[in-house]
Amino acid sequence: MPRRVLRDRTTDPIDKHVGQRLRERRTRLGLSQSAVGKELGITFQQLQKNEWGINRIGASRLYALSKILAVPVEYFFENMPAPARKLGRQAGRPEDTGARPAADDAETLRLVRAFYRIDDPKLRSKLMELCRALGDEEK
Repeated sequence: MPRRVLRDRTTDPIDKHVGQRLRERRTRLGLSQSAVGKELGITFQQLQKNEWGINRIGASRLYALSKILAVPVEYFFENMPAPARKLGRQAGRPEDTGARPAADDAETLRLVRAFYRIDDPKLRSKLMELCRALGDEEK
């Protein structure tokens, strides 16, 4: 009986980053996982695994996503953390700080949507300053 090969089950930082960018853009456009999955010909569960970085996104699917989400393919790789950008799969795994990524928090997404509904740019700027100041107080 052949032995099973054990694979490293940790999420690659590049796959995770691309998935987070996918989720950010999809939610910014107000699209559901089901709607995007239907356009791609996959289930929402498969798209969810792509967003979490569990399943890698192949080149053809990434290209299709760029068309569905109206962004260039490069969008998915923007703002990539330096270790992942520099070393790719050889990069060290980021430390777990215990903090959840903002893209995974429904409350954060509601906050961002409400923030972008504020029409006055000066008011948005002041709100951002307030948030930074309050965030610094916690340290």
